[in-house]
This record gives sequence, structure tokens and C-alpha cells, in this order.
Amino acid sequence: MHTLLPFSLIIITVIILLNMLATKLKIAYPILLIIGGLLIGFIPGLPNISIKPDMIFFVFLPPLLFFSAGAASIKEMRKWWRMIGSFAFPVVFITALTVALVANYFIPGFSISLGFLLGGIVSPPDAVSTAAITKFVKIPKVFTTVLEGESLVNDASSLIIFRFAMLAVGTGQFIWQDAIAGFLWMVIGGTSIGLLLGWIFIQMHRNLPTDAPTDIVFILIEPYAMYWIAEQVHCSGVLAVVAGGLYMTNKWLTFLNSTSRLRAVSVWESFIFLLNGVVFFIIGLTLPDIVKGLRSEGILLGTAISYSLLITIVLIVTRVICCYVAQLGTFIFRRKLLPPKIPRRAYLVPLVLGWTGMRGVVSLAAALSIPIMYNGIAFPHRNLILFITFVVIFLTLVVQGLTLPYFITRSKAFDIRVLTDSSEEEQDEKIKTGLRKEVYEFLKHKYNNGHLQDNAIFQKMMQHWEENEKADNDDWMSEETRYVYIESLEAQRKYLSELNKDPSISEELIRKQLYLLDLQEERLKLG
Repeated sequence: MHTLLPFSLIIITVIILLNMLATKLKIAYPILLIIGGLLIGFIPGLPNISIKPDMIFFVFLPPLLFFSAGAASIKEMRKWWRMIGSFAFPVVFITALTVALVANYFIPGFSISLGFLLGGIVSPPDAVSTAAITKFVKIPKVFTTVLEGESLVNDASSLIIFRFAMLAVGTGQFIWQDAIAGFLWMVIGGTSIGLLLGWIFIQMHRNLPTDAPTDIVFILIEPYAMYWIAEQVHCSGVLAVVAGGLYMTNKWLTFLNSTSRLRAVSVWESFIFLLNGVVFFIIGLTLPDIVKGLRSEGILLGTAISYSLLITIVLIVTRVICCYVAQLGTFIFRRKLLPPKIPRRAYLVPLVLGWTGMRGVVSLAAALSIPIMYNGIAFPHRNLILFITFVVIFLTLVVQGLTLPYFITRSKAFDIRVLTDSSEEEQDEKIKTGLRKEVYEFLKHKYNNGHLQDNAIFQKMMQHWEENEKADNDDWMSEETRYVYIESLEAQRKYLSELNKDPSISEELIRKQLYLLDLQEERLKLG
């Protein structure tokens, strides 16, 4: 304990420093974290950090998925649900099937079941890695929405494949009827449990006498509760967390006050950063032990590397081909992503999207969750599966991650006008103009004909909104005027909620304005 605690604190410090370095170098922090973990892992005499396989999912996945669901835009996902669905389910299954066939043919002793197990592990791209990399380059909102939505759903679909493959490896048989029934139960049951628990948690926040600290603690507990309850009835805990997270985020304004929302954002961002950092660091730290396991099984390191390179190439090529098929389907059925007269460089878009398939947290969690012993015997090829997973994560993060920004910029694939919506600047101006008009009309119709009309302070407030001038401070406000001001903030929130129904308005900009309203309310409370 006295050795492990200082080592853990050092690791956290290194994670923070590497993140600072990544920001300075303008590269994605998972790349430096995995390299840092790899280098530190080979230092002799370090304490052994290990997590039980049956705990890896429960410790890391629920909060990471819940946070990703909270950051996603339901409106944008609904708008592009066909593309998201095609990437999340068919692409994951096709990728897993391709990996299974290739592994079965080229890797001695690898059955189809083991191949599907490996395919389920390495098929889902990692949202954290993609988001960290694409923040340094500008791509159209539709593609970031598709990538975010894909990552939320493909985690569930890949882990469902992983679970059924694990069962087939253990029993030696695969019954299609039972598999289809089990799949439907996992999807429908998991989604239903997530929505039900999300509703229950919202009622708890509304009706219990909570404050900001208790709200935040409740929110930290809720994804774990969703995941655990769903898993207890053999549903998909991943889908439960995603469905519950999306539902609660959509109701965010109705059950948390401005103080809880602002503080929750800070706490969650720090918590998720730490979890992501630890996970990517573990990827590097675990390699030396995996290599030892390969040697004990008589597998040469060069042979294992060649298998890993083969699987990595298969993953990249399969994803690129699927992206081109998806684009072809879009041209045939929807013709929404690109204009009728398609520029030549538009055909590079699927290639770039295919290059975004970096692997990460979910793949590592799935691989580490493979038990050492299964049904009383050693799990077949566990160390080789772990090694292949590590190399796939490492190569896709380092090679694709480092080249993706250059690839996007050089190819100019996203310079074309892929959306017919107004620009973000126009949308932002529309939102601000609407807010100014909304709050002025609210104050004029509700209070201008009452006893406040002769109040000099109230007239200042009216002038503030009418002339769009910012008041020097809020100290001059009386309690009554302060109440009116807070009411006006609520009116603006209602306006933004209605405006968010407009498909041409970016939800990201709506959330930005809601955040600014929360800051204004907190400023009033402190004043």
C-alpha cells in the first residue's frame, strides 16, 4: 500500500504533464499517454497495477459512456440517424465477421468463435481518441455528429458480439435462435431499463431536498446504477447507460438548478479526464506482462506482431470500404450529404472518415475482461488476444491519430459545402438577436404596466435590453428587481429550448448560450 499509493500519485502527475505537453504540441493526448505508459511499463522494479477482469467494465465504462451521452446532441443524432445506424450496427458486425474469418484462416488454433471474440473487441472506434484529434482541425458538424453517435451505439453492438462469442467459446456451440432472442432482450431490455432509471433519477433530483454537492454525487452514482441493474437481468448495461444518459441530458434544465449544472460540468470534466488518462496509461503499462505471457505460451514476439499488423490492416481497410458503401447508399437514397454536382474531392470524404477509426478505451476494457480461467481451464489464446488488441490500439492511435489532421488538411475533403444550413456565425447572431428581443418583450409585457414602471432601476434594466448595453454591475439591484432579472433568465431558457427545435440551429450554440445564462444567474446570487 505504501509503495502503490506514491506510484499512483506519480502516474496521475505524469498524466497531467503529458496532457499539457499534448496541448502545447497540438496532438491528441491519448497518443502521448499510451506512449508514456509503454515507456514507464518497461522500467524494472515498478509496482504491479492490475484490475480484476470482471471489474474493468464496471469501473471505467459507465461514467465514460454517460459523459459521452451527455455531450451528444439528440437533435443532431435524430437528424442523421440513418448514417449513425449504418455505422453502428452493420459496420461493426461486418468488421467483426471479417476479423473472425481472417484470424481463423491465418492464426493457428483460432476458431471462428475466438475470431468473433477478437472482432468484437477491436471493432468499435474510440470516441475519446477521435474527439481529441479532430479538435485541432475543422470538419463539418454532420461528420462529428455521425462519429459521436456511432461511438455511442457501436460500443453496445460490439460488446454484444463479444458476449455471444465468449459464450460460444465456453460452450463450444452457437444456437442462432437463442442468440437472436438474447440479442433482442439485451437491446430492448437495456434501453428500457436505462430510460426507466433515468426517469426515476430525475424525479429524485426534483423532489428530494438536494443541493449542488448532493446533485453531483447522485449524478456520479447514476451511471453505475444503470449499468449494474441492467447487467443483473442480463441486458446490455452499455445501452442502459447510453439511453439513460441521453434521456437525462435532454431534461437537464428541468431538474437541476444553475449552480448544480455549472459545478457538475467542472467535476465531470475532471473526473472523465482522469479516467481516460488512467485507461490509456494502463494500455502501455500492461504490455510487458502480456509479452511475458506470450513467451510462456511459446509464441514468438515477431509472430505476434505480424498477426497484429494483419488485423490492424484488415480493420482499416474494412472501415474504409464500409464508408464508401455508406456514401453510395446516401447518394442513392437520400442525396443529403453532398450537392447534386459532386466535386471530385468529395470522394475523399469516406477515405478520411475511414481513417478516423482509432481504437481505445472500450477495446482495452473488453480485452482485459477476458477471464484467465473459463469453465475450469485456461482461456485459449488470451495473451495473444490481449497483445493484438494492444498493438491495434497503439498503431491506430499513433499512426492514424498523428496523420489524421494532416490528412484532413491536405486532402481538402471537407472544404466543400456539405451542409445547406446557415453558418455558425449566422446561427449565433440569430440566437443572440432572438434572446434580446425575447427578454425585452417579456419585461415590457409583464412588468412595464405595473408599479415598477416608475422605478429608476427597472428603467435601467429595460434600457439595458432595449439598447443592448451591458450594465456596469448588479450591486444596485433590489431584491424585487433581482427576482425580475432571474425570471427574465428563465424566459430566455424557455426561448432557447423552443429555438432548439429548429433543425437549422446548432445545439452546440444553444448549449453555449444556456451556459452563459447559468453564469449570469450565479453572478446575481453571489452579488
